[in-house]
Amino acid sequence: MGGGTILILCLSMFIGIEQHIAQATNLIFFIPTSIVAIITNIKQKNIDFKIGIPIAISGIIGAVIGAIISNKLDVVRLKRYFGIFLGMIAIWEIYSMTKKYIYEKKRHNKDINKKIKEEK
Repeated sequence: MGGGTILILCLSMFIGIEQHIAQATNLIFFIPTSIVAIITNIKQKNIDFKIGIPIAISGIIGAVIGAIISNKLDVVRLKRYFGIFLGMIAIWEIYSMTKKYIYEKKRHNKDINKKIKEEK
């Protein structure tokens, strides 16, 4: 979940802007910041174009399809689907963090056990 998601949430919940307008405002904000990020990362040679170009094309196609679908939905449904989407992201993030925590704890315990055996 990124800043755009939080921006949409703040615009729609706290300022009272309609969901469609909040999402469009997010996109307008996202375009210049993305261009700057792309230029910076190209200069630093952080972009693998073999992977990046297909992902960018897929993202553009997905954005167009998403915009068409969201324009056909009423605000109540759009908010509900956006909430479900945020919930799914939250569940995934909790799952990923838990999995990482368990992995690191096991690795830490192995390191401790290894040091104890070496000291003996």
